Amino acid sequence: MSRHYINLQAQAEKLRRHNRQGSYKTRERYFEAYKRFLRFVGEVYHLEKLTNISGKHLSAYIEQMRLKGYSASTVKTDLAAIRFWHDRISDAKYTLPSNGEFDLARRKFGGVDRAWSNAEFNRMLGECWKAEREDFEACIVIARYAGLRLHEVMRIDTAIARAALRNGVLTIKGKGGKLREVPIQETIRIELEKFLKITPAGHKLFVQQGKQTHIAKTELQNFIHSRRKFVQAPGSARPLTFHGLRHTYAQEQYQRFIEAGHSAEQARRELSQLLGHEREDVTRIYLAGQKGGDADV
Repeated sequence: MSRHYINLQAQAEKLRRHNRQGSYKTRERYFEAYKRFLRFVGEVYHLEKLTNISGKHLSAYIEQMRLKGYSASTVKTDLAAIRFWHDRISDAKYTLPSNGEFDLARRKFGGVDRAWSNAEFNRMLGECWKAEREDFEACIVIARYAGLRLHEVMRIDTAIARAALRNGVLTIKGKGGKLREVPIQETIRIELEKFLKITPAGHKLFVQQGKQTHIAKTELQNFIHSRRKFVQAPGSARPLTFHGLRHTYAQEQYQRFIEAGHSAEQARRELSQLLGHEREDVTRIYLAGQKGGDADV
């Protein structure tokens, strides 16, 4: 945790103690969202004072949330939280832009096919190799062929990797601490074996020693963002993010279930278990454009 974030959090706590507006539940939910924003501006911009928060910080944070694959509703809720606390700052230097200035009202996050094509996937691997970032390449491969979220990939340590090689499945702790098992194929096995050879026992495979996990995550997201223009299919308006690899996995796995003779409903149900959320409405979003996915609901 950076000293900049610690300083910002201390200032925010003062705002919290003196505020009585809004229900207790709303204040608590908004404060958690505000702290996530403060961590971002503290670590990325080294901001020292709440009074200096401006539109550029909000714009960058919105892009960060998009890179992480946040839903439109989550983005708007977090922005409402940030503005709620920013309005409590009596000597703020800047007025934060409205959602309309970021075109959020017209932007669709759900119902859009976010999956990577094979060509885009292979080109991004090439960018990783050119940059000599085998760790980025391994993370991208595992996300595409196991459907893992970014924080789930970064959580893989030597114990998890050895168990996966032994059992043929990755045991993953996802959102809410929910455990799931995802079968691995030879491509993933090769990456795990490669990094096990160079990672000390008990350490995470894709987080360099001495580096905080959230920094490693941000570096990978920024790498993908900076290489998108070299990778994305010409004329494509589809968002190309790390989370989109999970969409690729979902669509390919869904087709395998269908080809194996499963009904669309059975395929969605089994896919939701592999993805680790067991919510059909979310599964439909991953299957945007897929026959039987009904992603437009």
